[in-house]
Amino acid sequence: MPAKKVPVKPEIVHEAKRAVLPKAAAVPAKRKKVALAIAGVADLLQLVLFPTFMEGALSIPDGVLDGAIAVLLLLVLGFRWRLSAALVLELTPFATLFPGWTAVVMSLPVLPESTPTQAQ
Repeated sequence: MPAKKVPVKPEIVHEAKRAVLPKAAAVPAKRKKVALAIAGVADLLQLVLFPTFMEGALSIPDGVLDGAIAVLLLLVLGFRWRLSAALVLELTPFATLFPGWTAVVMSLPVLPESTPTQAQ
């Protein structure tokens, strides 16, 4: 027996799409830009100074840099599980070749800017 098609109202679909992304997961655009600058500088430093940072958690400078970046991003973005995963990735030996901080910050959704309503 074939499945019965149920008509779906467009407003229900729109509400469902909005419900997929909780507001708490998104960050304001300004905070994301600041976090992206911090992450980009950190990843660039790790690439340029690769011989110093290649040992991951065994390298003291790498641990200090990753700890400082994690704290800075925590202050700018608030707690995110993605930041925890990025810290684990960054402490893995030879993973500094991958720009983990930048990738995580870029993967964060941005809050939509609210447009002011016009008074009538």
